[in-house]
Amino acid sequence: MQPHASKSNHETVDQLNSFLRGELSAVETYRKALTKLESFPHRPMLEECASSHQQRVLLLAQEVERRGGQPAKSSGAWGAFAKAVEGGSAALGAKLAIAVLEEGEDHGRNDYDRDIDGLDADARQLVAQRLMPEQLRTHGTMSRLKKLLD
Repeated sequence: MQPHASKSNHETVDQLNSFLRGELSAVETYRKALTKLESFPHRPMLEECASSHQQRVLLLAQEVERRGGQPAKSSGAWGAFAKAVEGGSAALGAKLAIAVLEEGEDHGRNDYDRDIDGLDADARQLVAQRLMPEQLRTHGTMSRLKKLLD
């Protein structure tokens, strides 16, 4: 293998792991929100978004492993969002949790948009065709839900 190709794979694995940390954090944030919102009438929407992020975790971990890398195990940038959901008072409840989830979805979308060009062609295709459409869908779901609660 050429040194340049190896470096490119290494950079791609690092970026995929960055995306993976974000997805792990999203899953953690949704789990915390679901724990707080047991009787929330729109709970199935949250469960579906959490499931989508979990699928992305699996896809990213598999891709990192396929490339010879070690998948990230801990969460990333959404960690602050998870802490906000966990720390939010019961009085603020659903409205705060949904606002925090939507902010996290914004953050995830922006990460993919900003960093997709740092990937090699195969990984860019994975992000563009499988991850981004799901990210845009879950972002749209949280945006609609936030508007419903306003």
